[in-house]
Amino acid sequence: MTDLYQRMTTAPVRGLIVRLALPTMASMLVTALYNLATTFYVGRLSTQATAAVGVAFAAMAVIQAVGFFFGQGSGNAISRHLGAQQQREAERMAATGFYGGIVVSAVLGLAALVLLTPLCRALGATATILPHTREYLAPILLGAPVTTAAFTLNNQLRFQGNALLGMAGIVSGSLLNIALQPVFIFTLGWGLRGAAVCTVLCQAVSLGILLWLNARRGCVPLALTAVSPTREVVAETVRGGLPSLARQGLACLATLLLNHAAGAFGDAAIAGMSITTRLTFMIYAVFIGFGQGYQPVCGYCYGAHRYDRVWQGFRFCTTYGTAGMALLATGGIMGADTLVTLFRDDAEVVAVGATALRWQLMAYPLNMFVTISNMTLQTIGRARPATILACARQGIFFIPLILGLPPLIGLAGVQLATPLADLGSFLLAFPLVRGTLRELRGG
Repeated sequence: MTDLYQRMTTAPVRGLIVRLALPTMASMLVTALYNLATTFYVGRLSTQATAAVGVAFAAMAVIQAVGFFFGQGSGNAISRHLGAQQQREAERMAATGFYGGIVVSAVLGLAALVLLTPLCRALGATATILPHTREYLAPILLGAPVTTAAFTLNNQLRFQGNALLGMAGIVSGSLLNIALQPVFIFTLGWGLRGAAVCTVLCQAVSLGILLWLNARRGCVPLALTAVSPTREVVAETVRGGLPSLARQGLACLATLLLNHAAGAFGDAAIAGMSITTRLTFMIYAVFIGFGQGYQPVCGYCYGAHRYDRVWQGFRFCTTYGTAGMALLATGGIMGADTLVTLFRDDAEVVAVGATALRWQLMAYPLNMFVTISNMTLQTIGRARPATILACARQGIFFIPLILGLPPLIGLAGVQLATPLADLGSFLLAFPLVRGTLRELRGG
């Protein structure tokens, strides 16, 4: 722990962020790939099956939101406590966050199973998509505690500066999932249910690897005796995790509203927008990983009062991240039709998806400044501006746009809502982060 503290607070910032970011970027990239793999394989079944996976994505976002709430909520505090050399407090945060996430996700998963049919309808499933959505979503909900535990522990390891360990667990399960999906879907003949069962089993493999590495590599332990749901621990978790919960929760609501808005134009529109969502996340995932390499540096250095290093990291990530995202977005715009066709060779699906993909990628580079600003505010404990900014893209801007534009301009309103929301959140980020950046530069 002493060596880790020295490295996090004294090593050159750029090289340190890159070393920490590469494993998280690999983890996010492979996770996005297995999401795309599911869409690719399911696309061989039918347009309705492709749409069902898109509809179920909203419920899966809730499970992920719980994992990120507990993982980042406890992880932010863990990095600050380690930076201040407070080992016992870090252990309390880790254990409480990990086991708390399992309990909450188990309760939510069981409640969703009891209400599965009305839940699927609420998520935007049409009459033709409903049976496919039920088939896919039921196993996902049963495995919710496993998924949440894996997300929570991966985030905790990353905030401790052990991103490589987190990568080993997540990437192993994801690659296994990519390899086994066709076996469960086609060879066993389980269809959509097979895709879901395979996903849950592979996430269980990821969790097992993460737990083994956490116990063997000198990380903050997860002892049940260290669980301490005191007011102070809960408050720290909420402050650190609320922006993530707001962001992920609103992502669920946004997906739900998007499904309903696209559903007015047919199953092909839902399928096309679902493919677009997965493709854009593929690009964004790489840069989320880049920012996640910055977060532990931010937490450690802020806890150690090395504000100059936090500012250096912020400037490095926003500059190079924006340039890299612009480069990938340009390639995606040029090959939009080909990319969508890979997942569903249906003229209607391609027409909807390719147009939406081009519009979204035009605004995508703006997200890097927003993301790093949000990560900075969240990691240093500025919960209020961090939560506002976390709500901006999917909530403050997207929800009014997706409700207001389609009745005015039809399908184009569905396709334009996301890029316009990206622009709005970019403009909002400046006033929210300005004071914090001034403080860091002066520190």
